[in-house]
Amino acid sequence: MIEPRGDVDAVVVGAGFAGLYAHHRLRRLDLTLQGYEAAADVGGTWWWNRYPGARCDVESMDYCYSFSPELEQEWTWSERYATQPEILRYVDHVADRFDLRRDIRFETRVTAATWDEGAQRWQIVTDRGDRVSAQFCVMAVGCLSAAKRPEVDGIDTFRGRTFHTGRWPHEGVDFTGLRVGVIGTGSSGIQSIPLMARQAEHLTVFQRTPNFTMPAKNAPLDRESVDARKARSREHRQAMRESRAGVVVPIEDERLGRTFCW
Repeated sequence: MIEPRGDVDAVVVGAGFAGLYAHHRLRRLDLTLQGYEAAADVGGTWWWNRYPGARCDVESMDYCYSFSPELEQEWTWSERYATQPEILRYVDHVADRFDLRRDIRFETRVTAATWDEGAQRWQIVTDRGDRVSAQFCVMAVGCLSAAKRPEVDGIDTFRGRTFHTGRWPHEGVDFTGLRVGVIGTGSSGIQSIPLMARQAEHLTVFQRTPNFTMPAKNAPLDRESVDARKARSREHRQAMRESRAGVVVPIEDERLGRTFCW
């Protein structure tokens, strides 16, 4: 168990991709740290979201850290779009490789972060009674950390089992022989519905607004293409930084030939 420090340079809330990078970056500045994470381990949204079919919709070789050329070269993804278990293994590897867990107190939620104008410091309080003072407070909780349960009349009286894709049981769920209803067809619905339908006796989808989707064209990554990308990893990262959305998207143009949409 990590014992919290009473007075540090920085507090980092969250241990997903952003939180772990914050720890790495702040250490390089020789700052003292205290981290907090509500989950039992690192991973952020990839620790919580374990529903059937969960995977990233950004290509694996783009959806990874760029701060370490050595890390880019040593890690090899298996698919074009990685699944949740593989992404979590990657985050776990990063945390081990750079010893990023040592300042993080897991299974702990920050309940208050108050700016003390006189002291010019943040006063942090947790649900375990920690009280920490810091010059900087980094809220790396992400935009997917709060699960939104559907506001449906009578849901509390439903006699069956209910699940939320953002808080999926880590032991998994067996839908064999069951009648299942799925509310919503966002990314998690689109990914999970086909797999749940394979098990369930009957599956009904409740959709308010249809979403636009397209085939992912996912496939295993072959060694040749992986080696080619790694050979130009620095150039590719620079192109990503100069793009409009952080991802280099190839497009076809009959007048100009193949080019890139930045």
